[in-house]
Amino acid sequence: MSRTEIWDHLYDMNDESTSNVVDVYIGYLRAKVDRPFPASRRLIHTRRGQGYVLSADERQGGEG
Repeated sequence: MSRTEIWDHLYDMNDESTSNVVDVYIGYLRAKVDRPFPASRRLIHTRRGQGYVLSADERQGGEG
């Protein structure tokens, strides 16, 4: 999901998505979900230029 899709789902479509609120909350999610595990077992991945992916398979979510 892209940052804009997340923003539009949570807030009014007329709001300007210039805030980093989505990034901050993705960070909170990562702290609770991913931080206890090694990098090879993390679930939340960032696809540069596309958004975020929730996947147990690193190849599905990562860039490589």
